[in-house]
Amino acid sequence: MNARGAKLLASSRAAELRSGAKLPPLSHGGGLGRGLPAPERYLPDAYWEDRARRFAARGSGLAAVCSYGMPEVYNRMIHSSQRRALEPWLHVKPGDRVLDVGCGVGRWSSMLAARGALVTGMDLSPTMINEASRRAETKGVASRCRFLVQDLAMLDAGETFELVLAVTVLQHILDPGALRAAVDRMAAHLAPGGRMVLLEAAPLELASRCDTTVFRARQRSEYLDLSSRAGLELRASGGVDPAPFKTWLLPHLRRMPRPVATFATALVTLLSAPIDIVFGRRAVHRSWHAVIVLERTRGA
Repeated sequence: MNARGAKLLASSRAAELRSGAKLPPLSHGGGLGRGLPAPERYLPDAYWEDRARRFAARGSGLAAVCSYGMPEVYNRMIHSSQRRALEPWLHVKPGDRVLDVGCGVGRWSSMLAARGALVTGMDLSPTMINEASRRAETKGVASRCRFLVQDLAMLDAGETFELVLAVTVLQHILDPGALRAAVDRMAAHLAPGGRMVLLEAAPLELASRCDTTVFRARQRSEYLDLSSRAGLELRASGGVDPAPFKTWLLPHLRRMPRPVATFATALVTLLSAPIDIVFGRRAVHRSWHAVIVLERTRGA
Protein backbone atom coordinates (compact mmCIF):
# COMPACT_ATOMS: atom_id res chain seq x y z
CA MET A 1 0.00 0.00 0.00
CA ASN A 2 1.06 3.61 -0.44
CA ALA A 3 2.67 5.90 2.12
CA ARG A 4 -0.60 7.20 3.45
CA GLY A 5 -1.37 3.56 4.14
CA ALA A 6 -4.53 1.68 4.86
CA LYS A 7 -5.90 1.76 8.38
CA LEU A 8 -6.11 -1.84 9.54
CA LEU A 9 -9.19 -3.68 10.19
CA ALA A 10 -12.16 -2.16 11.91
CA SER A 11 -13.50 -5.38 13.39
CA SER A 12 -12.43 -8.87 14.37
CA ARG A 13 -14.65 -10.19 11.57
CA ALA A 14 -12.74 -8.14 9.02
CA ALA A 15 -9.50 -9.45 10.47
CA GLU A 16 -10.68 -13.02 9.96
CA LEU A 17 -11.52 -12.28 6.34
CA ARG A 18 -8.17 -10.68 5.61
CA SER A 19 -6.29 -13.60 7.15
CA GLY A 20 -8.00 -15.94 4.69
CA ALA A 21 -10.43 -17.48 7.16
CA LYS A 22 -13.04 -19.68 5.55
CA LEU A 23 -16.21 -17.78 4.75
CA PRO A 24 -19.67 -19.18 5.34
CA PRO A 25 -20.95 -20.85 2.17
CA LEU A 26 -22.94 -18.52 -0.05
CA SER A 27 -24.72 -19.23 -3.29
CA HIS A 28 -24.37 -16.65 -6.01
CA GLY A 29 -26.13 -14.71 -8.73
CA GLY A 30 -26.38 -11.30 -7.09
CA GLY A 31 -26.67 -9.37 -10.33
CA LEU A 32 -29.75 -11.35 -11.24
CA GLY A 33 -31.37 -11.66 -7.82
CA ARG A 34 -31.11 -15.46 -8.00
CA GLY A 35 -29.39 -17.92 -5.69
CA LEU A 36 -28.55 -15.34 -3.03
CA PRO A 37 -28.15 -16.07 0.66
CA ALA A 38 -31.37 -16.33 2.63
CA PRO A 39 -32.16 -13.04 4.41
CA GLU A 40 -31.03 -14.34 7.82
CA ARG A 41 -27.70 -15.34 6.27
CA TYR A 42 -26.88 -12.03 4.60
CA LEU A 43 -23.74 -11.08 6.47
CA PRO A 44 -22.56 -7.98 4.60
CA ASP A 45 -18.86 -8.34 5.43
CA ALA A 46 -18.82 -12.01 4.36
CA TYR A 47 -20.93 -11.41 1.26
CA TRP A 48 -18.87 -8.51 -0.09
CA GLU A 49 -15.55 -10.14 0.76
CA ASP A 50 -16.59 -13.30 -1.08
CA ARG A 51 -17.78 -11.21 -4.03
CA ALA A 52 -14.49 -9.31 -4.10
CA ARG A 53 -12.41 -12.47 -4.01
CA ARG A 54 -14.30 -13.82 -7.00
CA PHE A 55 -14.31 -10.76 -9.24
CA ALA A 56 -12.33 -7.73 -7.96
CA ALA A 57 -9.09 -8.65 -9.71
CA ARG A 58 -10.70 -9.73 -12.98
CA GLY A 59 -10.39 -7.26 -15.83
CA SER A 60 -11.72 -3.85 -14.81
CA GLY A 61 -13.14 -5.32 -11.58
CA LEU A 62 -16.60 -4.05 -12.48
CA ALA A 63 -18.18 -7.48 -12.01
CA ALA A 64 -17.44 -7.09 -8.29
CA VAL A 65 -19.05 -3.66 -7.92
CA CYS A 66 -21.70 -3.27 -10.64
CA SER A 67 -23.66 -6.37 -11.67
CA TYR A 68 -22.30 -9.44 -9.92
CA GLY A 69 -20.50 -11.74 -12.34
CA MET A 70 -22.13 -10.38 -15.49
CA PRO A 71 -20.03 -10.00 -18.68
CA GLU A 72 -17.51 -7.17 -18.94
CA VAL A 73 -19.36 -5.36 -21.73
CA TYR A 74 -22.54 -5.34 -19.66
CA ASN A 75 -20.81 -3.89 -16.60
CA ARG A 76 -18.99 -1.29 -18.69
CA MET A 77 -22.35 -0.05 -19.93
CA ILE A 78 -23.58 0.31 -16.36
CA HIS A 79 -20.39 2.12 -15.38
CA SER A 80 -20.68 4.47 -18.36
CA SER A 81 -24.27 5.39 -17.47
CA GLN A 82 -23.25 6.06 -13.88
CA ARG A 83 -20.27 8.19 -14.89
CA ARG A 84 -22.34 10.26 -17.30
CA ALA A 85 -24.92 10.92 -14.57
CA LEU A 86 -22.30 11.76 -11.92
CA GLU A 87 -19.92 13.84 -14.02
CA PRO A 88 -21.53 17.27 -13.40
CA TRP A 89 -21.00 16.78 -9.64
CA LEU A 90 -17.48 15.36 -9.65
CA HIS A 91 -15.58 18.55 -10.38
CA VAL A 92 -12.78 18.87 -7.84
CA LYS A 93 -9.92 21.28 -7.33
CA PRO A 94 -6.37 20.13 -6.59
CA GLY A 95 -6.15 19.46 -2.87
CA ASP A 96 -9.89 18.95 -2.34
CA ARG A 97 -10.57 16.18 0.15
CA VAL A 98 -12.88 13.44 -1.11
CA LEU A 99 -14.45 10.55 0.78
CA ASP A 100 -15.48 7.66 -1.48
CA VAL A 101 -17.62 5.33 0.65
CA GLY A 102 -18.08 1.78 -0.57
CA CYS A 103 -15.19 2.47 -2.92
CA GLY A 104 -14.89 -1.12 -4.13
CA VAL A 105 -11.95 -1.45 -6.53
CA GLY A 106 -11.44 2.32 -6.47
CA ARG A 107 -12.95 3.27 -9.81
CA TRP A 108 -14.04 6.73 -8.57
CA SER A 109 -11.18 7.13 -6.08
CA SER A 110 -8.48 6.80 -8.74
CA MET A 111 -10.36 9.03 -11.18
CA LEU A 112 -10.74 11.85 -8.65
CA ALA A 113 -7.16 11.47 -7.42
CA ALA A 114 -6.00 11.85 -11.04
CA ARG A 115 -7.81 15.21 -11.03
CA GLY A 116 -5.77 16.35 -8.03
CA ALA A 117 -8.07 15.46 -5.14
CA LEU A 118 -6.85 13.84 -1.93
CA VAL A 119 -9.06 10.79 -1.74
CA THR A 120 -9.98 8.51 1.13
CA GLY A 121 -11.64 5.32 -0.09
CA MET A 122 -13.53 3.18 2.41
CA ASP A 123 -15.01 -0.28 1.99
CA LEU A 124 -16.20 -3.17 4.13
CA SER A 125 -14.15 -5.73 2.19
CA PRO A 126 -10.37 -6.03 2.76
CA THR A 127 -9.94 -7.58 -0.70
CA MET A 128 -11.72 -4.62 -2.32
CA ILE A 129 -9.43 -2.25 -0.43
CA ASN A 130 -6.29 -4.16 -1.41
CA GLU A 131 -7.38 -4.12 -5.04
CA ALA A 132 -8.23 -0.39 -4.92
CA SER A 133 -4.79 0.31 -3.49
CA ARG A 134 -3.10 -1.82 -6.16
CA ARG A 135 -4.98 -0.05 -8.95
CA ALA A 136 -4.11 3.37 -7.52
CA GLU A 137 -0.43 2.37 -7.57
CA THR A 138 -0.74 1.18 -11.16
CA LYS A 139 -2.37 4.44 -12.23
CA GLY A 140 0.25 6.57 -10.47
CA VAL A 141 -2.15 8.22 -8.01
CA ALA A 142 -1.30 6.29 -4.84
CA SER A 143 0.31 9.34 -3.20
CA ARG A 144 -3.10 11.06 -3.24
CA CYS A 145 -5.09 8.04 -2.00
CA ARG A 146 -5.56 6.24 1.26
CA PHE A 147 -7.89 3.32 1.79
CA LEU A 148 -9.67 2.17 4.95
CA VAL A 149 -11.48 -1.04 5.86
CA GLN A 150 -14.50 0.15 7.83
CA ASP A 151 -18.21 -0.37 8.31
CA LEU A 152 -20.04 2.70 7.00
CA ALA A 153 -22.44 2.73 9.96
CA MET A 154 -19.42 3.26 12.25
CA LEU A 155 -17.30 5.35 9.88
CA ASP A 156 -14.47 7.36 11.41
CA ALA A 157 -12.08 8.74 8.79
CA GLY A 158 -10.52 11.30 11.14
CA GLU A 159 -11.26 14.39 9.02
CA THR A 160 -13.94 16.16 7.02
CA PHE A 161 -14.27 16.32 3.25
CA GLU A 162 -15.35 18.73 0.53
CA LEU A 163 -17.00 15.85 -1.34
CA VAL A 164 -18.58 12.70 0.09
CA LEU A 165 -19.52 10.19 -2.62
CA ALA A 166 -21.57 6.99 -2.40
CA VAL A 167 -22.41 5.01 -5.55
CA THR A 168 -24.87 2.13 -5.09
CA VAL A 169 -23.90 1.64 -1.45
CA LEU A 170 -26.91 2.52 0.70
CA GLN A 171 -29.22 0.30 -1.34
CA HIS A 172 -27.32 -2.70 0.05
CA ILE A 173 -27.76 -1.72 3.71
CA LEU A 174 -30.90 -3.59 4.70
CA ASP A 175 -31.18 -2.80 8.41
CA PRO A 176 -33.02 0.53 8.96
CA GLY A 177 -30.92 1.42 12.00
CA ALA A 178 -27.67 0.78 10.14
CA LEU A 179 -28.94 2.82 7.20
CA ARG A 180 -29.72 5.81 9.43
CA ALA A 181 -26.33 5.50 11.12
CA ALA A 182 -24.58 5.34 7.73
CA VAL A 183 -26.24 8.54 6.48
CA ASP A 184 -25.49 10.27 9.80
CA ARG A 185 -21.81 9.25 9.66
CA MET A 186 -21.48 10.46 6.08
CA ALA A 187 -23.08 13.79 7.00
CA ALA A 188 -20.75 14.14 9.99
CA HIS A 189 -17.76 13.87 7.64
CA LEU A 190 -18.99 16.66 5.35
CA ALA A 191 -17.00 19.90 5.59
CA PRO A 192 -18.82 23.26 5.69
CA GLY A 193 -19.75 24.17 2.13
CA GLY A 194 -19.13 20.61 0.95
CA ARG A 195 -21.49 18.39 -0.97
CA MET A 196 -22.65 14.82 -0.66
CA VAL A 197 -23.42 12.95 -3.88
CA LEU A 198 -25.44 9.73 -3.82
CA LEU A 199 -26.26 7.44 -6.71
CA GLU A 200 -28.72 4.79 -5.56
CA ALA A 201 -31.66 2.80 -6.81
CA ALA A 202 -34.30 5.32 -5.76
CA PRO A 203 -37.54 5.12 -7.75
CA LEU A 204 -40.29 7.62 -7.07
CA GLU A 205 -42.71 4.79 -6.27
CA LEU A 206 -42.15 1.78 -4.05
CA ALA A 207 -40.67 -1.12 -6.04
CA SER A 208 -40.34 -3.88 -3.45
CA ARG A 209 -41.07 -6.52 -6.11
CA CYS A 210 -37.52 -5.88 -7.34
CA ASP A 211 -35.88 -6.33 -3.92
CA THR A 212 -33.50 -9.21 -3.27
CA THR A 213 -31.89 -10.55 -0.11
CA VAL A 214 -28.97 -8.09 -0.54
CA PHE A 215 -30.75 -5.09 -2.09
CA ARG A 216 -33.57 -2.64 -1.40
CA ALA A 217 -35.14 -0.36 -4.01
CA ARG A 218 -36.21 2.35 -1.55
CA GLN A 219 -38.33 5.28 -2.59
CA ARG A 220 -36.42 8.47 -3.29
CA SER A 221 -38.35 10.22 -0.54
CA GLU A 222 -36.85 7.86 2.05
CA TYR A 223 -33.32 8.96 1.19
CA LEU A 224 -34.37 12.60 1.25
CA ASP A 225 -35.99 12.14 4.66
CA LEU A 226 -32.89 10.46 6.10
CA SER A 227 -30.70 13.21 4.68
CA SER A 228 -32.91 15.94 6.11
CA ARG A 229 -32.76 14.37 9.57
CA ALA A 230 -28.97 14.34 9.25
CA GLY A 231 -28.95 18.10 8.64
CA LEU A 232 -28.66 18.02 4.86
CA GLU A 233 -30.78 19.67 2.22
CA LEU A 234 -31.34 18.77 -1.41
CA ARG A 235 -29.37 20.86 -3.86
CA ALA A 236 -30.07 18.98 -7.09
CA SER A 237 -31.09 15.61 -8.47
CA GLY A 238 -30.54 13.79 -11.72
CA GLY A 239 -31.56 10.65 -13.51
CA VAL A 240 -29.47 7.72 -14.63
CA ASP A 241 -31.58 5.04 -16.33
CA PRO A 242 -35.15 6.04 -17.24
CA ALA A 243 -35.80 3.11 -19.62
CA PRO A 244 -38.14 0.78 -17.69
CA PHE A 245 -37.22 -2.50 -19.39
CA LYS A 246 -35.04 -3.89 -16.63
CA THR A 247 -37.48 -3.09 -13.83
CA TRP A 248 -40.21 -4.89 -15.76
CA LEU A 249 -37.94 -7.92 -16.01
CA LEU A 250 -36.45 -8.06 -12.51
CA PRO A 251 -39.41 -9.64 -10.65
CA HIS A 252 -39.41 -12.56 -13.12
CA LEU A 253 -35.70 -13.39 -13.11
CA ARG A 254 -35.85 -15.74 -10.13
CA ARG A 255 -38.09 -18.12 -12.08
CA MET A 256 -35.78 -18.28 -15.09
CA PRO A 257 -32.89 -20.69 -15.63
CA ARG A 258 -29.60 -18.87 -15.10
CA PRO A 259 -28.53 -18.76 -18.80
CA VAL A 260 -31.95 -17.42 -19.82
CA ALA A 261 -31.90 -14.81 -17.04
CA THR A 262 -28.39 -13.70 -18.02
CA PHE A 263 -29.35 -13.35 -21.68
CA ALA A 264 -32.59 -11.51 -20.87
CA THR A 265 -30.81 -9.07 -18.53
CA ALA A 266 -28.12 -8.34 -21.11
CA LEU A 267 -30.73 -7.87 -23.83
CA VAL A 268 -32.88 -5.37 -21.93
CA THR A 269 -29.75 -3.45 -20.93
CA LEU A 270 -28.70 -3.16 -24.57
CA LEU A 271 -32.18 -2.00 -25.51
CA SER A 272 -32.17 0.53 -22.68
CA ALA A 273 -28.74 1.98 -23.41
CA PRO A 274 -29.70 4.45 -26.19
CA ILE A 275 -32.55 5.85 -24.08
CA ASP A 276 -30.44 6.07 -20.93
CA ILE A 277 -27.51 7.74 -22.71
CA VAL A 278 -29.65 10.37 -24.42
CA PHE A 279 -32.23 11.08 -21.73
CA GLY A 280 -30.77 9.60 -18.54
CA ARG A 281 -29.61 12.73 -16.73
CA ARG A 282 -32.73 14.74 -17.54
CA ALA A 283 -35.45 12.15 -17.05
CA VAL A 284 -35.22 12.35 -13.27
CA HIS A 285 -38.80 11.35 -12.51
CA ARG A 286 -38.70 8.25 -14.68
CA SER A 287 -35.26 7.06 -13.66
CA TRP A 288 -34.80 3.85 -11.65
CA HIS A 289 -31.53 5.09 -10.17
CA ALA A 290 -31.13 8.70 -9.10
CA VAL A 291 -28.26 11.06 -8.41
CA ILE A 292 -29.02 13.02 -5.24
CA VAL A 293 -26.83 16.04 -4.44
CA LEU A 294 -26.97 17.32 -0.85
CA GLU A 295 -25.48 20.13 1.25
CA ARG A 296 -25.44 20.80 4.94
CA THR A 297 -28.25 23.06 6.11
CA ARG A 298 -27.34 26.28 7.87
CA GLY A 299 -26.80 25.85 11.58
CA ALA A 300 -26.65 22.04 11.33
